[in-house]
Amino acid sequence: MTETECTAEAVRKQALNMLARREHSGAELRAKLAAKGFPSDIIDDALSDLNRAGWQSDERFVEAFIRVRGERGYGPMRIRAELRERGIDDELIATHLDARDSSWLRRLQAVCVKRYGAAPPADFNEKAKRMRFLQTRGFTAEQIRVVMEHGWDEE
Repeated sequence: MTETECTAEAVRKQALNMLARREHSGAELRAKLAAKGFPSDIIDDALSDLNRAGWQSDERFVEAFIRVRGERGYGPMRIRAELRERGIDDELIATHLDARDSSWLRRLQAVCVKRYGAAPPADFNEKAKRMRFLQTRGFTAEQIRVVMEHGWDEE
């Protein structure tokens, strides 16, 4: 990459192009821009400017990420792990993600009905299979227990 291509404006333009497609965490943007060969000091300056201007916000990213992943049937434990992978700190995650919120039970019930129908598991093996699937989706053991014991329609 030439010196003229490594300007703060070029980095800013690349970051804005990425943000135009979807929200990104600061760490995601930093990694993608570094992979394109931009120097880290210019990346840091450009990302600070974008953050101050309100174009990039980790808080907004977290809110959008939780909403989208939750709507796709993923539970709070998996969402938390994915946010950590994207460079979001635990304090910000805890501010926006509460695994004890009753909405997670409704989402878990919706995943169960979509995947298995309204009928309860026929036997222990089927129940164990369902529980393993729900754990990989990121629901807590307590949430899974409640749904398995009380059925799909109760909280």
